[in-house]
Amino acid sequence: MIKIYDDRYKEEVINLILHVQNVEYNVGISAEEQPDILDIESNYLNNGGNFWVGLNDQGEVVGSIGLQKKTNQVAVLKKFFVYKNYRGKEIGIGASLYEVLFDFAKKQGFTKIILDTPSKATRSHSFYKKVGFKEIDKEDLPIQYDYPDRNSLIFELDLSKGAC
Repeated sequence: MIKIYDDRYKEEVINLILHVQNVEYNVGISAEEQPDILDIESNYLNNGGNFWVGLNDQGEVVGSIGLQKKTNQVAVLKKFFVYKNYRGKEIGIGASLYEVLFDFAKKQGFTKIILDTPSKATRSHSFYKKVGFKEIDKEDLPIQYDYPDRNSLIFELDLSKGAC
């Protein structure tokens, strides 16, 4: 089940993000290095973006995805994480989270979604390419924004071309 974030999910979301980043991918990033996860309402919900959680049958957070509005045209996909045991087509948590974000972005009138992802996260790269994202050089970013992992790859989706 996909729900819009509220603060009752805060601790579970932080635990999910830090687990995937640091246990699964060994990126070595603290919560303090990504302050957006410490105040999701201010960083996503209150400025024209959104943040969703994927819940298992027990109501526990097993996935997350956020969209930060940067300009009227450009948004940043952030914090797209799913616990390993909940990944894959059979379960569909990741695809459902992405679909909700994509529909929201189109309705808001964004023309580009950009994202950064650790270079180690090759499974993520495959997903992004499959849904229409193209890898771009950091110098080609349409806006500047902070991302904690300097070894990240940058991807961009042109929504004006009707991809999904």
